[in-house]
Amino acid sequence: MTLLYIVLVTLAGSLLSVVIAAGLSNALLSVIVRHLVSLSTGVLLGTALIHVLPEAFEGQADPHSLFIALLGGLLFFFLLEKAELYRHGHHHEHDHHHHHHGFDAQQAGRGGWSVLVGDSIHNFCDGVLIAAAFLTDFQLGLVTSAAIIAHEIPQEVGDYVVLLNAGLSRRRALAYNAVSGLAAVLGGVLGYLLIKPWEAALPYMMVVAASSFIYVAVADLIPQLQQRLSANETLQQIGWLAAGLALTGSLAHAMH
Repeated sequence: MTLLYIVLVTLAGSLLSVVIAAGLSNALLSVIVRHLVSLSTGVLLGTALIHVLPEAFEGQADPHSLFIALLGGLLFFFLLEKAELYRHGHHHEHDHHHHHHGFDAQQAGRGGWSVLVGDSIHNFCDGVLIAAAFLTDFQLGLVTSAAIIAHEIPQEVGDYVVLLNAGLSRRRALAYNAVSGLAAVLGGVLGYLLIKPWEAALPYMMVVAASSFIYVAVADLIPQLQQRLSANETLQQIGWLAAGLALTGSLAHAMH
């Protein structure tokens, strides 16, 4: 049953963002993504600091070793993002290098494929983390899955926009996004098969999961929120972030 739950959750998370993207116009996408980024920030921080880390530290693992794992996880995701940024570097038609007409579109297309590859790897890791959470505790698996899905929706919708800008049709962009999302299912199945014999390592897996949540929230999402906004927009932003924290905090309190 645990494996079934893992497959269902990873599959649902993979397809949900595709369904949302398919039902929205390009004009609405920019509005929805902005609010979902705020909500995801609160959900990720709340899940990591209120639920996942306390759960990991309640086990028998050495706290000092867990903090080292947390530090290692943060550094790993920092280096992973560095590598992704290098892959996205490119010149432009108007950078005075006299590129041929259409060079930007060609480079955007390459960037689109890079996004798909990077997103597939990310989704695979998310599947492994979901499997580790369900193997630790069913309720923790649900909360962790909710946090990952809440983050994946704006990310996948954002990737969808990138693919459209890279010249893909809406149908192809949605199809590629769906295939990329299925990497989470593969990660969940392999995670279930490989992690179960190593239950002593689960607290460390939880800490690495928390480091992923913290890094994404602090390094990727919060900088997107640090813009000069009107008072009304700022209140909306804080409201969505607070809603994410409140949702995670209430689930953690009810399920502990």
